[in-house]
Amino acid sequence: MLNKPTSPIKASTQAFIEIEEIRDDIVLLRDYSAITIIEVGAVNFWLLSHEEQVSMIYAYSSLLNSLSFPIQILILSKKMDISSYLDYLKEKISLQANPLLKTQLINYQEFIKNIVKKNVVLEKRFFFVVPFSPLELGITGVNPSSLKKEYVISRAKTSLYPKRDNLLRLIRRIGLQASVLSGQQIVELFYNLFNPSPTGRRLGPFESYTDVILSSV
Repeated sequence: MLNKPTSPIKASTQAFIEIEEIRDDIVLLRDYSAITIIEVGAVNFWLLSHEEQVSMIYAYSSLLNSLSFPIQILILSKKMDISSYLDYLKEKISLQANPLLKTQLINYQEFIKNIVKKNVVLEKRFFFVVPFSPLELGITGVNPSSLKKEYVISRAKTSLYPKRDNLLRLIRRIGLQASVLSGQQIVELFYNLFNPSPTGRRLGPFESYTDVILSSV
């Protein structure tokens, strides 16, 4: 009995990624919805006084309650790889001529090693995502397949940019640092989400890529 020849599997990771295009700091998805992303700097809440903590909570709640449009809050946690930092300390210790400073560096190096052994050291990143739905286009947005990409991108910019700028002002007003992710930063963010590694990877200018970006196995 002969086995039927089977066709090769042609599906790739790209088939499961919803991103259609990244342009002008906006991520356009395949269903013609879109997002813009703001990264917010962290603050060591527990180092603040009780009054500062209460003030921060109140300001943050006021920010959320003042919004007239939906947002998504994304928190990414990743285990930090501090091996390069330990190598850096080791090099500094070997070059240090002052015995007292050398001893202090050695003690500090051991302190860092003990922290890593006893605790999981995490790197956290915080993002506000402002979404755009094709339904905002009215009746024409009910069937996204009938829309033209350039038209959707133009309308997404008109909708997202004022919301993004308003949110930036509100975030900075409560004392937090915030910045809009550029196209390059968005590409690197999604690349490292789909290709996780302890240190992450920086990419060359994404405009220069003419083929699919693949990670080494």
